[in-house]
Amino acid sequence: MDTLLKTHNKLEFLHPLHGFVNKVRPFGSLKPQNQDIRFGSKKEQIRLGKSVCVNASSSTLLELVPETKKENLAFELPMYDPSKGLVVDLAVVGGGPAGLAVAQQVSEAGLSVCSIDPSPQLIWPNNYGVWVDEFEAMDLLDCLDTTWSGAVVFIDDKSTKDLDRPYGRVNRKQLKSKMMQKCISNGVKFHQAKVVKVLHEESKSLLICNDGVTIQAAVVLDATGFSRCLVQYDKPYNPGYQVAYGILAEVEEHPFDVNKMVFMDWRDSHLNNNKVLKERNRKIPTFLYAMPFSSERIFLEETSLVARPGVPMDDIKERMVARLSHLGIKVRSIEEDEHCVIPMGGPLPVLPQRVVGIGGTAGMVHPSTGYMVARTLAAAPVVANAIVQYLGSERSLLGSELSSEVWKDLWPIERRRQREFFCFGMDILLKLDLQATRRFFNAFFDLEPRYWHGFLSSRLFLPDLILFGLSLFAHASNTSRIEIMAKGTVPLVKMINNLVQDRE
Repeated sequence: MDTLLKTHNKLEFLHPLHGFVNKVRPFGSLKPQNQDIRFGSKKEQIRLGKSVCVNASSSTLLELVPETKKENLAFELPMYDPSKGLVVDLAVVGGGPAGLAVAQQVSEAGLSVCSIDPSPQLIWPNNYGVWVDEFEAMDLLDCLDTTWSGAVVFIDDKSTKDLDRPYGRVNRKQLKSKMMQKCISNGVKFHQAKVVKVLHEESKSLLICNDGVTIQAAVVLDATGFSRCLVQYDKPYNPGYQVAYGILAEVEEHPFDVNKMVFMDWRDSHLNNNKVLKERNRKIPTFLYAMPFSSERIFLEETSLVARPGVPMDDIKERMVARLSHLGIKVRSIEEDEHCVIPMGGPLPVLPQRVVGIGGTAGMVHPSTGYMVARTLAAAPVVANAIVQYLGSERSLLGSELSSEVWKDLWPIERRRQREFFCFGMDILLKLDLQATRRFFNAFFDLEPRYWHGFLSSRLFLPDLILFGLSLFAHASNTSRIEIMAKGTVPLVKMINNLVQDRE
């Protein structure tokens, strides 16, 4: 799905991390700080030839995973010259889609921008999936390399849902190239480093980088993802976690329609011969998400929608291997693999504060689905326009006053209430076992398209979300209604209390 924080390393859920982190991932996603994720050392991997075919029931499948590939854009970047000591209008920390989108749009207004990232030319390795209408609304259809006419959801072995909504995979190289080229033509400068500290003065901020360079800026934007490197939080951070393992593979064949992507496959018959694994899946279910590019090339991802704590990666892999074996999918080779962890929900950052945030660092992940890319790209003009408006040629606002106004535009009361409802949805999903999850999504995808489209794409606000909730309850089975009432009462009271306390 929206795979945002990824690593090719072993995943372990340990104690909270402290201090600044060193490893950087695309979409500006550093390893999370002050939360229970840590990544161990890289496993040794073996690349086998394309003539080798491996049965999915064998652990040898995972030996097909190639070494991590790093591909960079070919063109040269205009670099920031620290010797001039200029104060730029905007310093963007993080070179993912969120940061580049804001840098592009602020620079188009004639303001000076510096983009800071340790690997500014690295092509993001993430597989981003989006609904086509989301990218069409942002004039980004040319950045989709594959589209499907619709999607399918397998509720169980007997029930499926056909979703009449086109889906697409983002062309990572095209999207980054398009953004970078516009940034360059607008005069954006780039600095290849990691920001380790920021100091604030009345009218400007000083960003201290790990190469000893200090960059001065009127406004600082933290687009580093889930690290919370510069943006401050003042409440305990206890999110749910979406965890997934995915492979882009060449296979002998697969059973899926190449004209439809598999949005969710909740079937569990592949676990009938493994009682221990089936019981684990009953308590905390995982589903298959698949993008079939042809009859022999497919992206396959086993996903835990949300759990607290997150499902261990080895468990996810074991379920995936069993599923592929059951489906008769024999893997010839693996082009890419992905280990994905997405923190979902949790508190918003301190509002307002001196550093402006966007994306994961600003709490913009959809708490019920893990989606963020389209939502963040749609929010980039909001942030950019606010910076341009409040900074402006006359610099009517500076420092804390300016950042306060930008935060208000990014997280107005309507968006905060929307997010509170999404967190309510996450709290219910956390409590559902496999059968309850199936019943939930059976009702969810029976709703009018405007409801489930709007929920997944963050287009519904509180009045419509209340109607969405009532409609979902009406479409649910009697058993599901009882489950929602029993498991949703405490989260509902929590949501109402938070809505009452959060005022303009």
